[in-house]
Amino acid sequence: MTNETPAPETRSLNFIEEIMEADGASGKHGGRICTRFPPEPNGYLHIGHAKSICINFGLAGKYGGTTNLRFDDTNPVKEDVEYVDSIRDDVRWLGFDWAGEHYASDYFPFLYDYAEYLIGQGRAYVCDLGEEEIKDYRGNFFKPGRNSPFRDRSPEENLDLFRRMRAGEFADGAKVLRAKIDMQSPNMNMRDPLMYRIKRAHHHRTGDAWLIYPMYDYAHGISDAIERITHSICTLEFEDHRPLYDWFLAQDTEGKFFSRPHPRQIEFARLNLTYTVMSKRRLLELVKEGFVSGWDDPRMPTITGLRRRGYTAASIRAFADKVGVAKRDMVADVGLLEHCVREDLAGSAPRAMAVLRPLKLVIENLAEGEVHWLDVPNHPENEALGRRKVPFSREVFVEREDFQMEAPKKWFRLAPGAEVRLKNACLVRCTGVVQDAAGEVTELRCTWDPASLGGDAPDGRKVKGTLHWVSAAHALACEVRLYDRLFTAKDPMDVPEGEDWRHFLNPGSREILASAQVETSLAKAKPGQAFQFERLGYFVADPDGREGNPVFNRTVSLKDSWAKAEAK
Repeated sequence: MTNETPAPETRSLNFIEEIMEADGASGKHGGRICTRFPPEPNGYLHIGHAKSICINFGLAGKYGGTTNLRFDDTNPVKEDVEYVDSIRDDVRWLGFDWAGEHYASDYFPFLYDYAEYLIGQGRAYVCDLGEEEIKDYRGNFFKPGRNSPFRDRSPEENLDLFRRMRAGEFADGAKVLRAKIDMQSPNMNMRDPLMYRIKRAHHHRTGDAWLIYPMYDYAHGISDAIERITHSICTLEFEDHRPLYDWFLAQDTEGKFFSRPHPRQIEFARLNLTYTVMSKRRLLELVKEGFVSGWDDPRMPTITGLRRRGYTAASIRAFADKVGVAKRDMVADVGLLEHCVREDLAGSAPRAMAVLRPLKLVIENLAEGEVHWLDVPNHPENEALGRRKVPFSREVFVEREDFQMEAPKKWFRLAPGAEVRLKNACLVRCTGVVQDAAGEVTELRCTWDPASLGGDAPDGRKVKGTLHWVSAAHALACEVRLYDRLFTAKDPMDVPEGEDWRHFLNPGSREILASAQVETSLAKAKPGQAFQFERLGYFVADPDGREGNPVFNRTVSLKDSWAKAEAK
């Protein structure tokens, strides 16, 4: 026996933390830590970006550093202010703020000047090959590339042509500026990559000031260096681009343009999620082709879609933490994401009663007009959420699926002659059934035990079934939207030859219940407010609703199959 307090459990460092701590210990960057989150404003952020946000901001915060938000806006054709605004909102909603807000377009003059410097050093040239010709000359993984016939132009000729490109003397696509590296390189990114192209397009920030735009791979690493980023944390698909980013910076041999040490790029595994797609291009197709109602459709894996679905910022941060930081691409089970939101809402979401598919139940020995106001806790374990008054009257609605005419064994809900508990109210026994001409059950007749008011019988008899309900006279009719997974396949992109990934879209991913009944306390539910509907799951008030006419989205059901699987 010992009185020593056990040491708190410590988590081992991930490989990015090990690098950061080693750099800090060596005094590299003077002890500074500065990361960045650099999205392209060409779509809404998704759950994969959320993981990157959590890593970049989280690590900088852990080590007392800062994080920049930088928009890599080098392609005006695909970019929009709408996306810029949505990205800002998403980052803030997740609980983070940035030290500086920057744009690659802020650096267009610098990037242009550095391109002229590279031309002067014989490290860049103007090429007249067309897009398909460049692709052909580039070769492939099995075939080395060939030098462009324009590769040996003199620096003076290249500089003249580049300046004329900027001045608008040539048509779009007529010429490009390329880095002069190595057309024999096994790394395809090093085979004289494009640096600039002519593009007459209006930019959302610079307007029509530029007729040439830098390529992403040219601007990206240089932007990091301009901002003096210490650790450029990105996903694995950029691993083969790292030598190119380093090459551009290394050409500043005299240190005129960039301070040292240069940023260090570190790649981690991107996040993929079962039963969805994580490509902004694919998500944009779903929006444009009308398969979803928009980027914020609750079936979408976008941050704004998950938010509308009822996912909390805390649950998404917890998910990112549980997924962890790995060196190999992985696929996370959507069940883990659902587990995280259940875990977060379990202690914070007030309880309420709602009947999605109502069936009327008439208590024949309860007088018409008689109403009992029940004092009910809003949460069984969180007293801070308070209490509410719930009306109980002669006619109530119960869930249609809670009744069976011919009940199987171990059926503990309503059936002819069966007795059940109406949660927080009383015990009722089914004494009769009303059916229409087609045999459909339209109404249940019951009797109640007045002595059981409050939920239990004083004689101690037990019932195994407890049902949720709402008073018919006081219920509020509303729309409830039930959401399921967007695709029927775990990996929608794993399609047979010749088939379309859209083939796996789930036709039952959304069900709208227009005549659900909820307790009157939900009349003033505000958009984004979460509830646990007893026995049904977690729901959130949708922005489409109005006071007195709410709309609710199901966030997730109560059943947690992922947690059960983990426990085995």
